Amino acid sequence: MSIRVDHLIKSYGDHVVVNRVSFDVAEGECFVLLGPSGSGKSTVLRIAAGLAQPDGGRVVFHGRDVTHVPPQRRGIGFVFQQYALFDHMTVARNVEFPLRVRGTSASERRRRCGELLELVGLVGLGGRHPHQLSGGQQQRVALARALAHRPEVLLLDEPFGALDARIRIELRRTLRSIQRELGVTAIFVTHDQEEAFELADRLGVMNFGRLLEVGPPEELYLRPQTEFVAAFLGKANLMVGQVSPEGVRIGEARFPLGTRSADAGETRRVQVMFRPEDVAVKLTRDALDWPPLGEGVVDEVDFSGSFERLRLRVPRVDGVRPISPPVPFGADHILVEATRSQHLARRYPLHPGDRAWVGVRRLHALTHPGLRFLLFDDGTEHGADAVAYGGELARLCHARVTVLLGGDAHDGDGARVQSLREILGSGLAGLELRTGIDASPETIGREAGRDACDLVIVPRPPRGAAAACQNLVRAAGHPVLVVPRARRSPRSVLVCVAAGEPGKADVLFASRLVRHTGAGVTVLTAVEEGGTPEVAERVERFHAAALRTFALFGIEARGRTRKAPARAAIVDEVRQGGHDLVVLGSPWIGPELPFTLGAVVKSVLTEITDVPLLIVRQGPSA
Repeated sequence: MSIRVDHLIKSYGDHVVVNRVSFDVAEGECFVLLGPSGSGKSTVLRIAAGLAQPDGGRVVFHGRDVTHVPPQRRGIGFVFQQYALFDHMTVARNVEFPLRVRGTSASERRRRCGELLELVGLVGLGGRHPHQLSGGQQQRVALARALAHRPEVLLLDEPFGALDARIRIELRRTLRSIQRELGVTAIFVTHDQEEAFELADRLGVMNFGRLLEVGPPEELYLRPQTEFVAAFLGKANLMVGQVSPEGVRIGEARFPLGTRSADAGETRRVQVMFRPEDVAVKLTRDALDWPPLGEGVVDEVDFSGSFERLRLRVPRVDGVRPISPPVPFGADHILVEATRSQHLARRYPLHPGDRAWVGVRRLHALTHPGLRFLLFDDGTEHGADAVAYGGELARLCHARVTVLLGGDAHDGDGARVQSLREILGSGLAGLELRTGIDASPETIGREAGRDACDLVIVPRPPRGAAAACQNLVRAAGHPVLVVPRARRSPRSVLVCVAAGEPGKADVLFASRLVRHTGAGVTVLTAVEEGGTPEVAERVERFHAAALRTFALFGIEARGRTRKAPARAAIVDEVRQGGHDLVVLGSPWIGPELPFTLGAVVKSVLTEITDVPLLIVRQGPSA
């Protein structure tokens, strides 16, 4: 039986635990949902089983919508982590229980029980009680019971999580063999990557309620598209370099790229990954047959059974920003993870402090590189609100975060720093705190340039918001998100654009940001009364292109045109449409003139004081 999970949404209060999750499972396929604790994977499974009702979306079994069908009528078998066996019943009676409640005859129950006990390797143990069995044997009984009524769909929620490593390996092989032999369609939930790799025909990786990527295990491991998946599926060396039509450049080293390079004449930043097994470690440069990163110093050597793990310190390369492994603040080196076989380790032994040359055999560029946010806390209650909002947005976007603490904070272990860590919570891709930063736009702008960040998030100034934001956008050179008092993460985004080249920057940046949040988008363009048909046609074409762009990122968007002055159109739309994030573009004429916010942006900043405003500095007009 095939399964379709279509745009599932589930919230508990204001907390969204499943955010527009969609995937298909082919008949007879074992599909694994993988993710850290709290990512929403078990909730998806419970919705598929009928044990929880979604707030939106549907579940379809072989073309039949079962979203509101009771669990007992869905034709499923469910295996829990806790076994859920009846202690007062024997193994045989536990296995027969689903057949007994369905009115199956005693002879058929006994026959089916014998088949299943043989299938799961428990022949001769039907007369025992659960407390007389080991944990692995109890889970085999739970699996046999789930299969007793010949379900068309088997759902398993971390069934081996409470067992030791050896038993888990044994049961994984048993489960895979049974699933293939019976041809039953299965969804298996786990946080264990090794378990996912061994069981999955295809796997989906979840985090914070979002399904990030779906594909065969080897595809996601070798060619992930997002930073989170790259780092979650095993060790990964991640860094930002430059990509051109010739490939990737990391300092002076150039690497041919198997994935898509830049268009002709284009050079841009790119986030690249290479696994530890892709790293070549040689005693001399001449021994390297691959592009060199440089000569490094061995930092750590660890024995890991069949292979050896190395961590090396390579001199920092100009224009390259390391992401993972993270380096200490102010360090002048890059850390590189490598593995090599025990045969090579014995033949060419290395110890901490030894020098060795590092090369890269294979490089992969991420299609959706991770974002980097710079948050500023001015020491006020509003500052803490901006940090909380930025942290929640960063978790949804899987963004790395740097927090600048303004005011008098100098003690890195102080109460204020601890409070901010508690506000931000866990689950961020990366977090760095810097104290003792003054509140001047020039300082914030300098820090933004140093980090090559994608978005600056600041609290709304209590006075003179337009002037303060103009100075900040001018100094930072990056989009600036101005946050009022405590706000929830966005669910309805208003992107205000003029139908022309500068407006494309607003659409593209909003797409990168909003695609992680699950929010809907309204693209708004204001036109004057009595406009010509040519203007209306240009707006229609622009909206169509913008909606296609959002659709490529999986974002539901609609276009809206208002015949009114831009300021009035934006303010009215915000008030009537209930939008909780507004994106505004502000054109930059060019380096010969100082950057200024447009009159419309200044007016909106003055009039809309209770909704976060994202200001995108658009490039010079042609």
